[in-house]
Amino acid sequence: MSGPNTEYDPVEVTPLQAEEVEAARDAALAAIAGASDLEALKQVRLDHAGDRSPLALANREIGALPPQARKEAGQRVGQARGAVNKALAARTEVLEAEHEERMLIEETVDVTLPTDRVPTGGRHPLTTGAELIADIFVSMGWEIAEGPLIEAEWLNFDALNLGPDHPARTMQDTFWTEPAENHVVLRTQTSPVQARTMLTRKPPIYVACPGRVFRTDEYDATHSPMFHQVEGLVVDEGISMAHLKGTLDHFAARMFGEGIDTRFRPSYFPFTEPSAEVDLRCFVCRGVDSDACRTCRGEGWIEWGGCGVVNPRVLVACGVDPETYTGFAFGMGIDRSLMFRHGITDLRSFFEGDVRFTPAFGTEL
Repeated sequence: MSGPNTEYDPVEVTPLQAEEVEAARDAALAAIAGASDLEALKQVRLDHAGDRSPLALANREIGALPPQARKEAGQRVGQARGAVNKALAARTEVLEAEHEERMLIEETVDVTLPTDRVPTGGRHPLTTGAELIADIFVSMGWEIAEGPLIEAEWLNFDALNLGPDHPARTMQDTFWTEPAENHVVLRTQTSPVQARTMLTRKPPIYVACPGRVFRTDEYDATHSPMFHQVEGLVVDEGISMAHLKGTLDHFAARMFGEGIDTRFRPSYFPFTEPSAEVDLRCFVCRGVDSDACRTCRGEGWIEWGGCGVVNPRVLVACGVDPETYTGFAFGMGIDRSLMFRHGITDLRSFFEGDVRFTPAFGTEL
């Protein structure tokens, strides 16, 4: 009975002979060194380190050797494959660096060169701002109401409980058309739209009224004789200040980001009772370290607009039964809100037509 073949010489397997392994290794190293770019190196990797490469095929032959012959053959092939993989990694690093450097040179753009392209421009921020506000209220189930810029005196003042002697009715505050006997004005607020809505519709009423308004203010960094407002009106059964607070909190969060609170300060408006001024929690410092905040000037709060429960006299003037219905109203400047939102310091930037101003806002807010 014959014993195991202990005299088997592994070098008789051609792929495992030292000369063959060294030749395969040297061929791989030469191909790697000669690869001029990453695409060529990818092919070298397949040819000399892939599953069908000479060293990979030699490695498969090791399993056919007797146990006592595997160690030496395994070390020989393993060292060769390790040298190839190390060379591949080093060459890859070099070629990637060269590729990035070449891309920086080839793709460099000289931004100082003149161009004959016509600037695309952008929509005016007041337009997109008003649309954003309208979308906010439409998403809440409200409707958008509009009205004429030239308004009857009764709708602009009397229907809103501003009596004949109210200072807002003077020529120093309001633009009147000629002849004065026509009792027609450029609307000083969008509240006449609310009055028109109550006169033509039955409650429940949920409307927002954005638009241009006019007052005889000086034209400076914070005032303009023409500006934009958005007013809201709700008339329904069981409406209270709590509903008003929740609405304004939601409106502020959508305009300026989550976490923006509102607060009410007692005030007076003829068309609401009780009335309040609305302040925003500063959206820059959030009331923390407000002493260093240039936006709120150390207050932690920013004045935003006015609001209140609709005065019963206004409901009666517009044909709504105050015993059955209550409501709330509010008004904010669209221009002022956008100044807060985008850090604009001069109101005149909205109206002076500088083509460099509008494109900064893109096509949307």
